[in-house]
Amino acid sequence: MTPQQLEALSAWLVPRLQADTVRLGPASKMSGGAIQENWKLDAEVAGGPHAGTLALVLRTDAPSGVSVSHPRAHEFALLRAAFAAGVTVPEPLALDPEGAVIGKPFYLMRRAAGTANARTLSRDAALDPHRAALTEAIGRELARIHSIAPPRDDLAFLPTDPRPPVARRLDEFRTQLDALPDAYPALEWGIRWLEINAPENRASVLGHGDFRCGNLMVDGAAVTAVLDWEFAGWSDPMEDVGWICARCWRFGADARRVGGIGDLDDLRRGYEAESGHAPAWGDVDYWEVLATVRWAIIALHQGERFLSGEERSMELALTGRKAVEMEFDVLTQIRRIKEERG
Repeated sequence: MTPQQLEALSAWLVPRLQADTVRLGPASKMSGGAIQENWKLDAEVAGGPHAGTLALVLRTDAPSGVSVSHPRAHEFALLRAAFAAGVTVPEPLALDPEGAVIGKPFYLMRRAAGTANARTLSRDAALDPHRAALTEAIGRELARIHSIAPPRDDLAFLPTDPRPPVARRLDEFRTQLDALPDAYPALEWGIRWLEINAPENRASVLGHGDFRCGNLMVDGAAVTAVLDWEFAGWSDPMEDVGWICARCWRFGADARRVGGIGDLDDLRRGYEAESGHAPAWGDVDYWEVLATVRWAIIALHQGERFLSGEERSMELALTGRKAVEMEFDVLTQIRRIKEERG
C-alpha cells in the first residue's frame, strides 16, 4: 500500500473509530488468502473507545476472484452477525463498500492472535495434549454459527431457495463444471451418486462454507478466530461438518478426522453441549463426498484463473493440479461407503 493510501485510510478511520487522531504504521501483506488479500496494519489511536495501539487486518479484493465468493460488504455483514451470535470472530470495525479510500472495497477488523497454519495445526506434536479440548471448542464454534437461521434482514443478500440444500448445491456443481473448458467425468459421476443418495431435507441454517483447518485461528486449546466468511450461505448444518472432516483438509494427518486436528467424537461433544441437540452425525460420510467434489471444482476454477492469464500465481496453478487427487478421493470414498453398506 502506498503512503498516500495509508494517509487517506488514517483520515477515513478517525470518525469511524470515534477517535481524535489515527496514525497507521506500514502495511504488510499477510500469507494465505488465495481469493482475497489480507493486509496487516497497526494503528495508534488517540481518543475514543479504541484509544491505544489497535492491531488490524484490512481485507480487500485480490486481482481476480471466484464468482461464488461474497463481496466485501456482504462478508462484513456476515462477520457482524457471527460476532453478535457469540462466534469467536475478529471484531468487524469499518467498511468501505465502494472502494473510495484505497481504490477497491475493503473492511477492517481486529487482528487475532495465534496461528491458522494448517500444517502446524495438523502435525505439530506440541498441540497433541490439547487436541481433544481444541476439537471440542471447534464444535462449539460450529454450533454457534448454526444458531443463525433465516429469515434475517441483515443477511437478506444471501440467496433463499425452497429446494433442499443438497439439491441447490448439486445444481451449483453442474453449473460450475459446465463453465470450465474441459469435461470431468469422475466428478459428474460423483454428483450423480450424491443426487441418488441424498439425505432427507433439513431446515437451513447459516453455514460458514469454508470451515476448516486453515480458516481457524488457534492458540493452544483455544480458538481465537473463525476466518474467511466469503462462501457463507444458508445450508444443511452437516455440510460444514463434512467439509472440515473431508480428507482433503486433514493435511496428511488422516487418522484425525476433524481437519487433521482431532476426533469426531470430540467435535460432536462440543457441538451438542453448545447447541443442545444432535444433528445427523450418521450422514458425515455423505457430506465428506460432497465436500471432496466441491473442493475439486473450486480447485479447477482456481487453476483456470492461472491458465486464463487473469492472475499469474504459482499457488493458483498448483491448486488446479489438486483436482486430480480429489477425483481419485471421490471414487475411493464412494467405493468404501458401498463396501461398508454391503
